[in-house]
Amino acid sequence: MAEKDEKSGLIGKNSAPAAPPASLFLFGANGDLVKRLLVPSLYNLRRDGLLAEGTKVYGVDHNANTDEAFAKRLADFIRENSASSSFDDKLWDSFAEGIGYIEGDFLDDGTYEAIAEKIKASGSENAVFYLATAPRFFAEVATRLGKAGLLKESEKGFRRVVIEKPFGSDLKTAQELNACLLKAMSEEQIYRIDHYLGKETVQNILVSRFSNGLFESFWNNHYIDHVQITASEIVGVETRGNFYEGTGTLRDMVPNHLFQLLAMVAMEPPAAFGADAVRGEKAKVVGAIRPWSKEEALANSVRGQYSAGKFNGKDVPGYREEDRVAKDSTTETFVALKVMVDNWRWVGVPFYLRTGKRMSVRDTEIAICFKPAPYAQFRDTEVDRLRPNYLLIQIQPDEGIRFDLQAKRPGPTLEIENVQMGFAYKDFFKMQPSTGYETLVYDCLIGDQTLFQRADNIENGWRAVQPFLDAWKDHAKVEFYPAGDDGPKAAEDFMQKDGRTWHDLG
Repeated sequence: MAEKDEKSGLIGKNSAPAAPPASLFLFGANGDLVKRLLVPSLYNLRRDGLLAEGTKVYGVDHNANTDEAFAKRLADFIRENSASSSFDDKLWDSFAEGIGYIEGDFLDDGTYEAIAEKIKASGSENAVFYLATAPRFFAEVATRLGKAGLLKESEKGFRRVVIEKPFGSDLKTAQELNACLLKAMSEEQIYRIDHYLGKETVQNILVSRFSNGLFESFWNNHYIDHVQITASEIVGVETRGNFYEGTGTLRDMVPNHLFQLLAMVAMEPPAAFGADAVRGEKAKVVGAIRPWSKEEALANSVRGQYSAGKFNGKDVPGYREEDRVAKDSTTETFVALKVMVDNWRWVGVPFYLRTGKRMSVRDTEIAICFKPAPYAQFRDTEVDRLRPNYLLIQIQPDEGIRFDLQAKRPGPTLEIENVQMGFAYKDFFKMQPSTGYETLVYDCLIGDQTLFQRADNIENGWRAVQPFLDAWKDHAKVEFYPAGDDGPKAAEDFMQKDGRTWHDLG
């Protein structure tokens, strides 16, 4: 048995080298993303020996601040929100020596002059520009970085730009943003991030599929009846009402998160695990999603919105009662969709996608439902039906994989019980506290784009979503569901008309 590596916390040795030193510029430094996820992930990379000593981290924003005050604000937040044993003051002090702040407007040329000076003084030509800003600034910041000469690479150093979601609001705007970025830099310099792909279980989909011969033999339409991909959240829109009113759940979750999970499940084996090969196969899958007509899009979708209800015994408001939300809003907080992947492996297999806010549990999972076994052998017994077998890939909160199968209940009569076998990551690996961004930040620093989206993948996703957006313009009705429930009844009816049911959450 492999020994545990105390540094990495994993069974087996972590042989990954530290990323090369670089200057990271976090645009939108005073936003939640930076303090909740980005800086904690960098701190965790330093803890695990994956971040070089000479790495610099600069917050960039228009608010007045100093290096010391910015670093202290981050430290206070991380210390308060970390487990008592996971924050190391000595480690933080060493890490914080490389933290700085640049006060400047994103539209001011002086800001980019200040950035150039920081790179020059850092001792390394390597630089990463992370756009943790409102989406309206993505194109503008990228263009100004290019005009300032900050995206020119040389043998002495790389220049990379990380783009957060949402990447566009429809197919047209995504295409326009891609075109703008490609005027300022090459595709190899663009890192379109989707934090779902940083989760260990998502990455393990590829390993499980392609390193185990058992799976490949039944991973097709001969044995699989359908696939369900669910991302349920227990939180409401909280302080993001203004953002959500112009976005909605479909734009926020489907063309990025859920389609990325779909692509990982449905892609063909790549020739190698290099970035181009993996991203090429993912783009093919998303590009093979059948384009519905408006009528078909309406028939294969459900839009929901949470109303007032109870969660954990407490009253919670409906979406229309949330801050900065219109009292007659028809923005969806729940979506259920059916899509078809029209390629040789998956033709005839429906993929059902479901995501929503204020649902009963926090649960992100992929449920692969197999075709039922023949029933003839049980016709003279008390068994009235056979449940289908599911392969369940649990992404959060309890990462792991399990298989549902049927077994005889002990006793004199033939009774069948559903049982499970599988593994949980926490049972096999010592899991260090993480944000889910560590792998993605590290991959960006070492130049591995495997887990980042390519332009064609982004545009294929919006192309598949566009029929739903177009159909809903004229049919803006939402089905209501009480907060703390699993979505509107229409979502259950939606599955039942196909003779199927949603897999139970939790």
